Amino acid sequence: MTTHQQAGTTPIAPETRQPRYARAVTLKSCLLALLLLPINAYWVVQMEVVRYSAHPTTIALFFNIIFILVVLMLLNRAAAHVAPRLALSRGELLFVYAVLAIGSCVCGHDSFQVLVPMLVWPHRFADSANQWGTLFNHLIPDWLTIKDEKIYLGFFNGNDTLYRSLYLRAWLPVALIWSGFTATLMFVMLCINTLLRKQWTENERLAYPVVQLPLQISSEQSWNVGGLFRNRLFWIGFCVAAFIDIVNSLNVYYPSIPTIFTPGRGQSFYDAQQWITQKPWNAIGWTPVSFYPFVIGLGMLMPLDFLFSAWFFYIFWKAQMVVSVAMAWDQDPRFPYTNNQAFGAYMAFCLFSIWLSKGYLKQVLKRALGLRSSVDDRQEPISYRGALIGIVVGMAAICWFSSAIGMGPWLPIPFFLIYFALAIAVTRMRAEMGTPMHDLHFTGPDWILTEVMGTKSSTFTPAQLTSFSLYFWFNRAYRSLVMPHQLEAFKLAEQTRSDYRRWFWGMAVFGMIAGLVAFWAILHLMYDYGARAKSTMTFGPEAYTRLEGWLKTPKFGSFPAAIAIAVGFLSASALQFMRVRYAWWPFHPLGYAVTASWEINLLWAPLFMAWVFKSVILRYAGRVGFQRSIPFFIGLILGQFVIGSLLNIYGIIMGVPTYQFWQ
Repeated sequence: MTTHQQAGTTPIAPETRQPRYARAVTLKSCLLALLLLPINAYWVVQMEVVRYSAHPTTIALFFNIIFILVVLMLLNRAAAHVAPRLALSRGELLFVYAVLAIGSCVCGHDSFQVLVPMLVWPHRFADSANQWGTLFNHLIPDWLTIKDEKIYLGFFNGNDTLYRSLYLRAWLPVALIWSGFTATLMFVMLCINTLLRKQWTENERLAYPVVQLPLQISSEQSWNVGGLFRNRLFWIGFCVAAFIDIVNSLNVYYPSIPTIFTPGRGQSFYDAQQWITQKPWNAIGWTPVSFYPFVIGLGMLMPLDFLFSAWFFYIFWKAQMVVSVAMAWDQDPRFPYTNNQAFGAYMAFCLFSIWLSKGYLKQVLKRALGLRSSVDDRQEPISYRGALIGIVVGMAAICWFSSAIGMGPWLPIPFFLIYFALAIAVTRMRAEMGTPMHDLHFTGPDWILTEVMGTKSSTFTPAQLTSFSLYFWFNRAYRSLVMPHQLEAFKLAEQTRSDYRRWFWGMAVFGMIAGLVAFWAILHLMYDYGARAKSTMTFGPEAYTRLEGWLKTPKFGSFPAAIAIAVGFLSASALQFMRVRYAWWPFHPLGYAVTASWEINLLWAPLFMAWVFKSVILRYAGRVGFQRSIPFFIGLILGQFVIGSLLNIYGIIMGVPTYQFWQ
C-alpha cells in the first residue's frame, strides 16, 4: 500500500496542480487603474476633441499610456526604495497599462468621441431644409438619445457645467445603456480571444510586436547593467527623437527657428500632391510625405516582407487611381472601390486565420461540449464552455438590443458576423505583424451591406437604415477597436506569469467602467467648452447626413461594389498562397489589405525608411547586428512619445498650441 493510499488521499497529476501566479490583478492595481482611467480619458479628449492634436488613439501603440507607464515605472522604482509595500509588481503595472489601453479605445477617436455628439445632433439640427424630423427622428428610440433642448443647448454652447441635477438625470440612463452595450461587445470579444489565445500565442507563437515596448519598460532587467536603459544606443535614439520634437515645437512659437523634416506651422508632413498638377497623375490625391521617428522605430519590429508590402501597395493603390482617370473609368466616383477591395482582403485573412486553426478549434469545440479533447482549458481565462456560452449569450443580447432599436430579428446576425470577422482579422494582424494602422475607414457592415444590397425600402426599411446609423460610431473606422488590446493583455499576463482568469474578469469589469468614464470626460469638457465653439466635434452629422441621402435618394445595390469585394478576396488569397508556397515571395496579403485606407497616407514614408534601414542592417550586419541596433529604434519611439506627451500636457495647462508630432 502506497503512502498516499495509507493517508486516504489521491496523488495530484502534475498538470492538475494549480500554478503559483505572480501578482497582477490586485486591490492596488485595480484602485490605481480606477484612479487613472478618468485622468487618462480627460487627457485623450482634451487632445483629440478640444485641441484636435496628437490623436494617440489613431495609431496601434497609444503614446498616452506609454507615457503613463514610464511615469508609473519611475515612481514605482522610487517607492521600492522608500516604501516597498506600496511598490507594484511588473504584472500589476502591466494590468494598469491594459486597462488604460481599453479605456483609451472607448473614449477614443473612433468610438465614444463619435457616439456622444450623435446622441444630440439629429434633434438639435433638424429643420425644414433637411427634414430630419419627418425622415428619421421619429424612428430613433427616445431612451437612446437626448431630445430635450434644455439639456443639449449647454452641450453645444458651452460656458455651462455638467453637474446640474437636470443634466445628470437626463444623461445617466443614456450613458448606462450605451456603456452596457459597449461592455457586452467587449465581453464577446474577450470570449473569442479566450478561444483563440492558446493557438495564436502558444502554438503558432505569434510575435505580438505592439506589446514589446511596454514589456521592455516594465522589466527590471531593462534598468540593470546591460539593460535597455543602460544602453548607449537607446539614449542616442531617444535624444535624436527628442531633439527633433523640441526644435519643431519651438518653431510653433518662434517661426524664425527652422524646422527639421517638416514644413513648419505645426504640421508634420509635406503634401506631394502640390507638385503634381497634371492629369492623370494628379489623381493620386492627397499624398503626404511624413517623417515620424516613432513609426520608423515601430517598423523595425515588423517583418521585412510586410514593411516592403506596406509602401509597395500604397503606390499600387495610387497607380489604380491614375489608371482610372487615364482610362476615364472615374465616371463612377467610387471606382476602383478601394475600401471594398480592402474589405474582401480582410475577410480572406480572417477565413485563412480560422482555417489555419481549424484542428485546434475542433478540439476546443469538443472540450466545450464535454467530449474527449487534446486541449486543456484549466489555465485559460475561462473554460472553453464558458467562453462559448458567453459568445452565444452576448450575441443574443446584442441581437435583442439591435432588434429593439429597429434592425429587425434577422439583420443583426449578418451585421455582427461581419463586424466580428473584421475584429478577428485586425486582432490577428496586430498579433502577427504589429501593423501600426488598421483604420478601415467606411468599411464596416453598415457600409458594405448598403452598397452591395442597396438602400431601397424593398431591401432595408427606414427603421433598419436608422439603426445602421445608430451603430455608425463603432463602424466609421476601426482604430479604436478593443479586441486586439484584449488579446495583447493576455500576452502581458503570459509574460508576467499571472492569472489569466483575473485578467479576464478585470478587463470585463473595467470595460463597463471605461464607458461611463468616457461619457463623463466628453460631457464634462463639452459643457465647459461647447461642442460647436471650442471643440472640433464634427462627427455628429456624418451618420445622419448619410442616412438622409439613403432615405431621400434610395439606390439599388452596386454590382461593381460586390465585384470589388470578390477581387479583394481573391487577390489576398492568391498573395497568401504564394507567400506560403514560396519563401522568396515579397508581397504580404496584409500589405494589400491595410494600405487601402486613409491612415497609410501618413505612414507609408516612415515605413519605407524602416524597410530601407532594416534591409541594410540585415544585409551588412546580420541578425546579430540588427538585434544590437534595436535599442536605438526603441529610443526613437520612447523619445518622441515622452517629449511629445510632455509638450502636449504643457499646452493643455497653459492653453497654448503645440507642435503636432503625430498627424
